[in-house]
Amino acid sequence: MLVSLNWLKNYVDIGEISPEQLAEKVTKSGIEVESVEYIAEKSENVVVGYVQSCEKHPNADKLNLCQVDTGEETLQIICGAPNIAQGQKVAVAKPGAVLPGDFKIKKVKLRGVESNGMICSLQELGIEEKYVPKEFAEGIFVFPEDVTVGESVEPLLNLNDAVLEFELTPNRADCLSMLGVAYEVAALLDQPLQLPSEEVEVTDEDAADYIKVEVEAKDLNPYYGAFVIKDIQVKDSPLWIKNHLIAAGIRPINNVVDITNFVMLEYGQPLHAFDYDRLQSESIVVRRAKDGETLVTLDEQKRTLSEEHLVITDGNKPVALAGVMGGLDTEVHEQTKTVLLEAAYFESSAVRKAVKDTGLRSESSTRFEKGIDPNRVREAGQRACQLLTQYAGGKVLANVVEFDQIDRTEKKIKLVTSEVNKRLGTEITAEDIADIFRKLRFHFEQDLEEFIVYAPTRRGDITIFEDLLEEIARVYGYDNLPFTLPEGEAHAGALTETQQLKRDVKRYLQSAGLMETITYSLTSSAKISQLISPEIQTLDPQAVALSMPMSEDHKYLRLSLLPELLSTISYNQARNQADLFYFELGKIFVSQEKMITSQPSEQLRVSGALSGKWMEHPWQQEKKEVDFYVVKGIMEGLFDYLKLPVSFKKGTIPQMHPGRSAVILINGKEVGFIGQVHPSLQKESGLKDTYVFDVNMEEVIAEHSAVPSYSQIPKYPSISRDIAFIMDKQIPAGDVKQTIVELGAPLVKQVDIFDVYQGENIGENKKSVAYSLVYQHPDKTLTDEEVEESYTNILHHVNEKYDAYVRS
Repeated sequence: MLVSLNWLKNYVDIGEISPEQLAEKVTKSGIEVESVEYIAEKSENVVVGYVQSCEKHPNADKLNLCQVDTGEETLQIICGAPNIAQGQKVAVAKPGAVLPGDFKIKKVKLRGVESNGMICSLQELGIEEKYVPKEFAEGIFVFPEDVTVGESVEPLLNLNDAVLEFELTPNRADCLSMLGVAYEVAALLDQPLQLPSEEVEVTDEDAADYIKVEVEAKDLNPYYGAFVIKDIQVKDSPLWIKNHLIAAGIRPINNVVDITNFVMLEYGQPLHAFDYDRLQSESIVVRRAKDGETLVTLDEQKRTLSEEHLVITDGNKPVALAGVMGGLDTEVHEQTKTVLLEAAYFESSAVRKAVKDTGLRSESSTRFEKGIDPNRVREAGQRACQLLTQYAGGKVLANVVEFDQIDRTEKKIKLVTSEVNKRLGTEITAEDIADIFRKLRFHFEQDLEEFIVYAPTRRGDITIFEDLLEEIARVYGYDNLPFTLPEGEAHAGALTETQQLKRDVKRYLQSAGLMETITYSLTSSAKISQLISPEIQTLDPQAVALSMPMSEDHKYLRLSLLPELLSTISYNQARNQADLFYFELGKIFVSQEKMITSQPSEQLRVSGALSGKWMEHPWQQEKKEVDFYVVKGIMEGLFDYLKLPVSFKKGTIPQMHPGRSAVILINGKEVGFIGQVHPSLQKESGLKDTYVFDVNMEEVIAEHSAVPSYSQIPKYPSISRDIAFIMDKQIPAGDVKQTIVELGAPLVKQVDIFDVYQGENIGENKKSVAYSLVYQHPDKTLTDEEVEESYTNILHHVNEKYDAYVRS
């Protein structure tokens, strides 16, 4: 909601308070003010001038020599605007004037002819492009005839206005109107409220002789009022109405449409004007649409309707989609003479359904969706009739033709002062509470400490005691609420084991060179089945779809973190970012129900995606691309950091490269996978070679021990021995390594694979794998005999188990 302060001042005196100070007060009361924008920078000595004559410049084809009356004097001004003409009233910056940007106007000579001032466009007066009417986007601004020559243009063009943008929550629909904002500001500043007059002079004719109203869908339309205004003159709106609409972000069209928009913003009550002569009958019938029925709306789009939509008809065909937009056939135009003005109350559910189905959202629908004040519907129509009489020359027919079954009763809520203080921790007196209700203009009955409060219908958000409590707290001032330190025995805060483990995992991955990301928990139908971990696949998980997704790209609860991580990689690669290493610690949502009837189970996982150069040393001309072993090393380092035994098993995983992927196991149990994304999926996703990992953190948490442990720093030297075994190609080198670890315990402290060779002198279907063994005893220096005995034992058993022999 955009709130013009100059408009607001018509209803409440805000005094000398600055726009920024008012914004702070409103924000502290619970309604966030997103921004404060000024219509224009301050200018000086700019007045209305009358162009007495306009002739071509003697020395320039595109310039005009004008004689301009400024009230006190006539100035000769050279102007290059294409729309300058004799007889216009324009904005003139006199010599000595200062325009926005500290631009000073001086007497100058242009092509040998003196120019004393400047005829200004709105942009030159500092008005932002979005506030400039289309007809004056190119050229100077031309005032209407009724302005006075010589008066300052600042109030005429609303140049001294500031606009506050309110970021309203759905419960504060009352502030979608200037009067609603006025009630709020008047309460905060404790100022009187001046409401607009709705009195209108009517003719002897009765509107009921021209129109009849019938409502078939009474549940969706409890009130419909039809006003008839004759002898309308469609023309430009007065300048003050245009200024208010522009400040509120609405483009002026003509006086009739502008007045309905003005009253909608003023009262929060949408109105609609029909060209009465274009209606095909003298009846207005409000009903549910028929399946397949069509309506061409004001935006010239043909809309196909259903029985769930509410329409306004002329007794036969629809002429408006209720609460959303009118029909093109009955639009007010330049030849319109008689207007049928609609002021109605439509149920939020009906308007919301129409907006969702048509994708057509308007200022009117926004207000109907959030709820309007039933006590302002007829009054808004009367206010519009008053303005149409004044500024469109209309004659209002007596009486409003209406269907009225609307509930205008106020909610009655009981409140006790002691309970208020108990909840807020305050010592507010009953007199203070009464004063707050006075400021808010809530009617109430008081019996000492007890109140019966009648919530006004404009505040549909107030229905229970807690709602009133919030009103008391915010008007009293959140800053004035007392605060105390907790009483009783103090306990130092601490993280749970799970919280600490999650932080440890994040810390390790960040130290390894990965950047944390947070992606959407929702994904598309194309991605929902991608890169699901094997142990999840065995559960036959079912995709959980949202009943009302905001978009097709975010329709399903994810079963893997990886698809959105890959989208992040793809997005950045498309923007020339090559070396990308991301991880995410988040939840997936698993359900095994074919027909989802209960909440899915949430499972915490950590996933990563890496692409590009993992290491580069330009000076040494060294670089290393990310590959399978980089990702495997990160995972080995993570589990070593967590002191968990990890192993890897070759596996076939959907959407993963068949020769560069593996399953991760902890104590023999599958907990995730690593590897390269399948080339076909990489191509489809616009990715370069990308490697991923995915780990079930629930299993890691279950297996992890939070008991601190340490290893004593060795006092005695270690001994290294190398072995190169020739074995069948099919034998996993990791299996042999594990056997060496088991056989060499407790003397063998470390086993590493440092070389694999296949080729000449090895034999077909054979490979040579070299292992480095580190021997060390915690309490003594090992002898050669002890090392040799262990070494020989390893050779013997490896040969026996794997038919492997030592390479000579």
